[in-house]
Amino acid sequence: MTTAATQLPAPRPFTVDECKALIAAGVIAEGEQVAVLAGKRRFNVLEYLAMIEAGILEKEERLELIDGEIIIMSPIGEYHEYGTDHLTMELVPVLRGRATVRIQGSIRLNDRSRPEPDVAVLRPRPANEMGPYFPPDVYFLIEVADSSLRRDSGPKLARYAEAGIPEVWIANLRAREVIAHADPSGSEYTTIRTYQSGESISPGAFPDVSLAIDDFLPPAPGPDVEIA
Repeated sequence: MTTAATQLPAPRPFTVDECKALIAAGVIAEGEQVAVLAGKRRFNVLEYLAMIEAGILEKEERLELIDGEIIIMSPIGEYHEYGTDHLTMELVPVLRGRATVRIQGSIRLNDRSRPEPDVAVLRPRPANEMGPYFPPDVYFLIEVADSSLRRDSGPKLARYAEAGIPEVWIANLRAREVIAHADPSGSEYTTIRTYQSGESISPGAFPDVSLAIDDFLPPAPGPDVEIA
């Protein structure tokens, strides 16, 4: 079983001017400004989206809404970016017509959590069907972890389990291994297996798809590539 801690990083702070903008946008009431400045006001998904729409949260900011808190995500280094690109190139051809592969897009776990996993493999939809993706839409998720390993395998993993996401892979770039978590129960995954070089991995939803770990992870970075 997972024994991941569930503590999240400190939420994104707001300035007085941003609080005024929140009030003007109808996101908070005037009496809630003190709580927002103290980091004690939690938000729902609709309030979070309203902040983005109003330009209070810049689209360039790397943020996630987890348990009502707006969390600052770890910066993406070049190796992380390359790892995500590499996974995409491996997954899209084998799942074409069977699933949608979404890269660093959001999943609405509940009314107060909207994380953005590195890779989400989702049930396909008609081209004209718009709207958020929810846990029943998810086949499996992949988090590409280097400097973000502790959080990806801790608080976020616990939230995925609580939401009933059936399978989550942590692609650990530093150790060059993939840790597969399946069979969620409460805030834990009860089945965990680590796949290393020389082995192959198959998602539970697509057991006929076999991916070699040596092909699944990108080559080790050169000296000029930023890892963190």
